[in-house]
Amino acid sequence: MATTTSHATNTWIKPKLSMPSSKEFGFASNSISLLKNQHNRQSLNINHSLQAPPILHFPKQSSNYQTPKTSTISHPIHENNNSSSISKWNLVQKAAAMALDAVEGALTKHELEHPLPKTADPRVQISGNFAPVPENPVCQSLPVTGKIPKCVQGVYVRNGANPLFEPTAGHHFFDGDGMVHAVQFKNGSASYACRFTETERLVQEKDLGRPVFPKAIGELHGHSGIARLMLFYARGLFGLIDHSRGTGVANAGLVYFNNRLLAMSEDDLPYHVKVTPTGDLKTEGRFDFDGQLKSTMIAHPKLDPVSGELFALSYDVIQKPYLKYFRFSKNGEKSNDVEIPVEDPTMMHDFAITEKFVIIPDQQVVFKMSEMIRGGSPVVYDKNKVSRFGILDKYAKDGSELKWVEVPDCFCFHLWNAWEEPETDEIVVIGSCMTPPDSIFNECDEGLKSVLSEIRLNLKTGKSTRKAIIENPDEQVNLEAGMVNRNKLGRKTQYAYLAIAEPWPKVSGFAKVDLFTGEVEKFIYGDNKYGGEPLFLPRDPNSKKEDDGYILAFVHDEKEWKSELQIVNAMTLKLEATVKLPSRVPYGFHGTFINANDLANQA
Repeated sequence: MATTTSHATNTWIKPKLSMPSSKEFGFASNSISLLKNQHNRQSLNINHSLQAPPILHFPKQSSNYQTPKTSTISHPIHENNNSSSISKWNLVQKAAAMALDAVEGALTKHELEHPLPKTADPRVQISGNFAPVPENPVCQSLPVTGKIPKCVQGVYVRNGANPLFEPTAGHHFFDGDGMVHAVQFKNGSASYACRFTETERLVQEKDLGRPVFPKAIGELHGHSGIARLMLFYARGLFGLIDHSRGTGVANAGLVYFNNRLLAMSEDDLPYHVKVTPTGDLKTEGRFDFDGQLKSTMIAHPKLDPVSGELFALSYDVIQKPYLKYFRFSKNGEKSNDVEIPVEDPTMMHDFAITEKFVIIPDQQVVFKMSEMIRGGSPVVYDKNKVSRFGILDKYAKDGSELKWVEVPDCFCFHLWNAWEEPETDEIVVIGSCMTPPDSIFNECDEGLKSVLSEIRLNLKTGKSTRKAIIENPDEQVNLEAGMVNRNKLGRKTQYAYLAIAEPWPKVSGFAKVDLFTGEVEKFIYGDNKYGGEPLFLPRDPNSKKEDDGYILAFVHDEKEWKSELQIVNAMTLKLEATVKLPSRVPYGFHGTFINANDLANQA
């Protein structure tokens, strides 16, 4: 049985896009259209691409670098962006830079002579409210409708992809630079700020005045992807850039651990971001846990609510070991790495923990760099591979006791929770099974489905079962980003709060799903309003009711072109308060909440 709640409407309306003013999209007032040679291409079957995209505004690239004529979005300039690095180049470096720029220009021109797939087309990937915004300094005393609950004291932070510079060729939404949006609550009042996470990649590109680091999904495919990698490493050899300090964008996950807010993407180390007393954000730097972490870390580490430990994975797409598991004590002391034996580099975006075990998915989306030589994408759906879940003791010192259980035809981009059921010798895993598995990364004609599922791994028989939690096909909806009550992570939970990813890829509301009965309650954001991941904030950590708390979510009105933060009672699904935000908040990824006491004790 499904019920629907909305303070505006119970139906989904296909929005009409109103055109915002130019200042909503960046820093400059001059603008031209993107990828002119492609805009006669037939419409793409992805919802936000069916609308005429707004004109985007990006920083102008350095005058030392000429954008190919086939690329046609304009961009803001950092007028002094050549003073630091370029002015220090010697004659050999300057000559090398000119030669490499000419090669890149010819490569880009060649790429744009052919239609880009929708998974790499900026006109699709960053259109509408997926488009980037400039930084916004702190705005205090924001207008509030309703009353902010007393327990909401601290800061809600959410990560997202926000490219600083114009994509000159292919661009996937996941490729954008990391930007954190923060709403701080103090005594019933709210403030807002958003800032780029100052990654090594972003700092160097700002200094050069143009994008030079390759985009992992949008650009690195086929022979041109190999050429871009060669250009990138050639620039490194000549000292034009330094890739030894990391290449990641830190745009996906956020976790507050050991008195630090960490921004993460699986292609790098985390970045430490500090929340200032005024509610602003400041990047402290790339964080290696005092020299202990020497590899990348995925964007979804798991914080055990009882022990306070942090559990994580790291994967490598080039060399073995392809996958490693490790943990940090409550005080930030890292364990030794445990190698997880997998045959191929595997897309490992998420995993799960229970009280005793770590659950590691080895699924059908893999990395095959050889596919680039054949002209394809290195992210591959391997139909011959059987998905499996690894079960390992959380405190294992090596992988000798790892148990694999096959779960055929299963790809979960996210896992929401897992727990042990000793009476049946099973581990229950809750995740959203996505088909086609690689549809986020590669163009396909089949419509995406994301089905909330219960997967049971039998430790005694080594067998698995999988079923849809919402059994009535008429009530089935795409459920993606979300969470359970994080105070119950790794323990048996009754409820999950998940984004209703419809019309895909937009989010029209969230669903509160009873994981035991399959009952669904829906909260719809309103006419022409779309959001992202719902964050569950417990009212009281000691409450006996698992759903005693509030849902926080950024919501954007595509008709009025304004954004807000909605606070919804998780028990009743009634809107408690709406915070009106001073600028647009693009659709993004994952977030967390830092309470006022933790804020006061930041490292």
